[in-house]
Amino acid sequence: MAAAVAAASGDDGVPSCPEWTVRDLVHHLGGVHRWATGYVAGARRTQWDVDLIDVVGAWPDDRDLVSWFRAGYHGLAGALEAAPADLDCWTFLPAPSPLAMWARRQAHETAIHRVDAELATRDDASISPFDPHFAADGVDELLSCFLPRPRSRLRSDPPTTLRVTCADLDAGWLLQIGAEGVVTTPGRPDRLAEAACEIRAPAADLYLALWSRRPSDVFVVSGDERVLRLFLEKVNIRWA
Repeated sequence: MAAAVAAASGDDGVPSCPEWTVRDLVHHLGGVHRWATGYVAGARRTQWDVDLIDVVGAWPDDRDLVSWFRAGYHGLAGALEAAPADLDCWTFLPAPSPLAMWARRQAHETAIHRVDAELATRDDASISPFDPHFAADGVDELLSCFLPRPRSRLRSDPPTTLRVTCADLDAGWLLQIGAEGVVTTPGRPDRLAEAACEIRAPAADLYLALWSRRPSDVFVVSGDERVLRLFLEKVNIRWA
């Protein structure tokens, strides 16, 4: 992330977040890192209802974007490393523990926005690679944690199903999409039920495409493609 920001201008546009410049992107991610640190280091048990500017105090000059980003990142990493395993603080996604949720969420927050920064100065083919297991974890966070939330826009009446399969790992997800929302079942592909539509790709391609950072032509699609079109229409992840 820091290298990509250093290679850009603060005024450069971010194609994957069309309303943002690189400056906006760094402000957002650096602010989120400091916001997350407030929960972890402060063991904050209630939601911190503030704007990011209230968390950071003042935005950095463009000349200091990289150093400011690094300071927030290392502050967050240090807080996560120092936190006790039984940390009790506010969370917003299911996880084995609050510490696990914040570590996972901030890992993928940073990873996806690193892609955004790279896309500001490179083409899609030049995105730095992801470890397949890390990428699959990011797919799981989206499909198992975010999409089943009540605020998710993914709905279908009549109900339908979508199966997502990693081509390079023994990992998959079955999404049951109904009028009331989504129920996601993760598991080995050979143990998941058949679906109206299946998409298959290497874990890193699934990660980027499902998080709206790569075109969906990386998928091998079988079955009813209308299900995939519904997913892509309703799950279009952008920040503004």
